[in-house]
Amino acid sequence: MKKFMNAAADILTESLAGFAAAHADILTLDPSGKFVRRRELKRGKVALVSGGGSGHEPLHAGFVGHGMLDAACPGQVFTSPTPDQIVEAAAAVDTGAGCLFVVKNYEGDVMNFEMGAEMAGGHVASVITNDDVAVEDSTWTTGRRGVAGTLVVERIAGAAAENGMALEPLTALAKRVNANARSMGVALTSCTVPAAGKPTFEIGDGEMEFGVGIHGEPGRRRDRLKSANEIAEEICTAIVHDLGDRARGNALLFVNGFGGTPGMELYLIYGIARSLLEKQ
Repeated sequence: MKKFMNAAADILTESLAGFAAAHADILTLDPSGKFVRRRELKRGKVALVSGGGSGHEPLHAGFVGHGMLDAACPGQVFTSPTPDQIVEAAAAVDTGAGCLFVVKNYEGDVMNFEMGAEMAGGHVASVITNDDVAVEDSTWTTGRRGVAGTLVVERIAGAAAENGMALEPLTALAKRVNANARSMGVALTSCTVPAAGKPTFEIGDGEMEFGVGIHGEPGRRRDRLKSANEIAEEICTAIVHDLGDRARGNALLFVNGFGGTPGMELYLIYGIARSLLEKQ
């Protein structure tokens, strides 16, 4: 395993310290290290709180700021944040208009955010994102996984909250965005969790995984390495088919590489996917 780190046990703490120092004009790391929050809070605005296991950067801490999240709770790598993190984050950013929790559909995230909402009391609502069309159930979920659609929910709901939308209509908006979001992922290689020290799964040089989960959960199938055209076509076809009659009109196309895919390749895929969708 080759990584820029000192010790696996310290990588999150040290990373968060550097992250907060780099963006000190926008956000601040709570002294406890349990959450990141906006430096300047807006009074009377619904606060958006999200979080999840670290290792998916910039999600979620990288989307704390104006028109986005008010706080993010980073769990350990691929591990859900704890209820006390969530409670403390909500208390720190709730300025009187309540909180909306944006939660990816993973068992630990859902359970801990539910507990956090109960412990926090007050005016709290939640939206659970479940945009992945690859599989209905995976290693860590009941139902579809929450993946890239989470960011779209955070961005649109964040902008609406910044403009003064109250908690109830904001929650309805977030749920409507999620209901119209679809995604699918592929993997050419496996990631390596620092504490594990070895790849999460083995994949051959000429292979790829279609529909793999963001923690390395199995996808639809293991297949030969395909061209960018073939990959984009299969993903777009699966998404459009799943949307059915809703796959009409304007669309927001979001191509995401989880920090491990160069921009050159992402823009290539974007161009192919956009062309395919415009022909639908």
